[in-house]
Amino acid sequence: MVDNLEQWWTSLSITEKQQLENIQIKVDNGPKNSGIRRQFLKRMVEFADQTKKSIQLLYFPPYHSKYNPIERCWGILERHWNGTLLRNAQTMLAWVKTMTWKGLNPIVKLSKKVYQKGISLTKKEMKEIEKRLERNPHLPKWDILIRPS
Repeated sequence: MVDNLEQWWTSLSITEKQQLENIQIKVDNGPKNSGIRRQFLKRMVEFADQTKKSIQLLYFPPYHSKYNPIERCWGILERHWNGTLLRNAQTMLAWVKTMTWKGLNPIVKLSKKVYQKGISLTKKEMKEIEKRLERNPHLPKWDILIRPS
């Protein structure tokens, strides 16, 4: 997810970057990007430092997919390519590029990056990351603010 955010950030003009006060991300609470996932939180803190923008992570509660726009988008995509034989990545990408949701076509890029498994942070390293996370006292699992250093 952070790799995609970094790509998005580099695609913005200087003016667009300057106009942004903060970055708010509505996040699915999946296992790879949850509010307790150490590697994800570490990379989000690094991204906040890189962009010099505060980042607010707002998580959808589990089992509430009807409120999650990405779930709606997936449903539209499934209907769009219904019955198509997705034999390879090129066919899949071509179909995804032709779908529309709310009048927009998605931005589609194929990543061939291979991620190393087994990378973990120690408890001491995670304590330093946690110091950077401002968890909403009423919704600590669902609302996290990261300010740049």
